[in-house]
Amino acid sequence: MRRFLTGLVLCALAASAADAQTRRRRPAPKPAPKPVTAPAPIECTHVLGDGVTSKRIFCDIMTGTDPFGGTVIRLPARQGTATLTFDLHNRHMYSAELIERGRGYVRATATIGVLTMDKILLTRAVIMTEFRTAADLFDRIAAGPGASGVKAVAPIGDEVITVEIADAKLEAVSLLGEKLIARRTDATETITSPGHAVAVVSNPRLQYRPRAKR
Repeated sequence: MRRFLTGLVLCALAASAADAQTRRRRPAPKPAPKPVTAPAPIECTHVLGDGVTSKRIFCDIMTGTDPFGGTVIRLPARQGTATLTFDLHNRHMYSAELIERGRGYVRATATIGVLTMDKILLTRAVIMTEFRTAADLFDRIAAGPGASGVKAVAPIGDEVITVEIADAKLEAVSLLGEKLIARRTDATETITSPGHAVAVVSNPRLQYRPRAKR
């Protein structure tokens, strides 16, 4: 009986030593990548231009139904939910003459959609602004290479839009215009037909957790 108990003890000690050795050999798990915030690559189908003051690149958002014809924002390889943020502006045709004549007032409301490339709507975003004087403009747009001055078209307002993207497999999303309602002192205009610039986007950025390296 004593020999039997001694054998059990020795077996237990051997098993314990083997288990401890296995634990020592097992590599420590890699720490999860920390979240990063970085500019999101944007493909402007229609570039409005560079901001004189902000130095941002402003892109027109066009009405339409084809995501590949919209303003496309690329998404890097990642894990978990990512947060896309961008600045949405109305698009204003500035006229000093109309202001002097007391007809420069415009109240504009633009609605856009954020879609996957296979036409699934993730969310909608709205920007509403009122224009009375040049001080209401968000920025002026440089006329471009070889030209002086600024463009008549300018971004107005600054609505920060945040979109949670849960699907880590999505490689891109598209911004497409849906509707613009512009109320002036003498008329109201509603635009929904495809092919019209109804809003402006700038400063896209993404907060995400990079995909862990194997």
